[in-house]
Amino acid sequence: MSRIDKCFENLRAKKDKALVCFLTAGDPDLRTTAEVVREIICAGADIVELGVPFSEPMADGPSIQSATYRALQSGTTVGGVLETVKIIRTFPEQVVRDAPVVLMTYFNQLNKYGIQRFARDAANAGIDGVLLTDLPPEEAAEWLEVSKKVELASIMLVAPTSTKDRIEVAANMGSGFIYCVSRLGVTGERSDVPVELQELVTTIKSTTDLPVVVGFGISKPEHVKTITQFADGAVVGSALVNIIAQSAKPGLLRCAGQFVKELKAGINRQE
Repeated sequence: MSRIDKCFENLRAKKDKALVCFLTAGDPDLRTTAEVVREIICAGADIVELGVPFSEPMADGPSIQSATYRALQSGTTVGGVLETVKIIRTFPEQVVRDAPVVLMTYFNQLNKYGIQRFARDAANAGIDGVLLTDLPPEEAAEWLEVSKKVELASIMLVAPTSTKDRIEVAANMGSGFIYCVSRLGVTGERSDVPVELQELVTTIKSTTDLPVVVGFGISKPEHVKTITQFADGAVVGSALVNIIAQSAKPGLLRCAGQFVKELKAGINRQE
């Protein structure tokens, strides 16, 4: 059983839901990224999603675009991100070694690195899944075949504009969990949760047994509470990226950890 499967199985046993935390790898540098990952997992993050810096981050809003720029300026590469995950897997805390780590990236980066080489190196580094934001299901056959061989989950995106047929295709092709985009547009903090989101998650759940987590625009414990009433988890990204950007280095880990504790406390647990 994969780390992702074990994570959701353990959460279900505790009648709990997943808090998925996104970071831009390499912001402000890869060494700090490793320490932040360690801190937020110990603070309550169930799954960590690392964004691999890319020069054309089409799906990202201003906060993550700025973090991506800083990461690229610090010299972050795909290979460097993989080496950082290797370091994370050597930390002494069992909870850190057991927590799923997934990458969010773009197909061009994989293609440049070499698809088979990337899949092999990612699996060997201790990565559990990959979310390719710009790879449509119709063009994913090669990646799905390669990733399956090394037991990397292929996490599929479903958007508010996805038809039921499209949702079924993504559900059948995907593994690990389904990432449900809460709204159209790019990532970024928002003040509300779309009222039609529950219907979308219900539709997705009717097509698959995979867990469904919701991301884009989730930034507060109350957002997490609302979403985990009907979804299996919530993804928080830009708000955490902003905290990392705004915190002075000596206090960065404390601020990130405290924020994650507050988010995890917002999870809507079943009685």
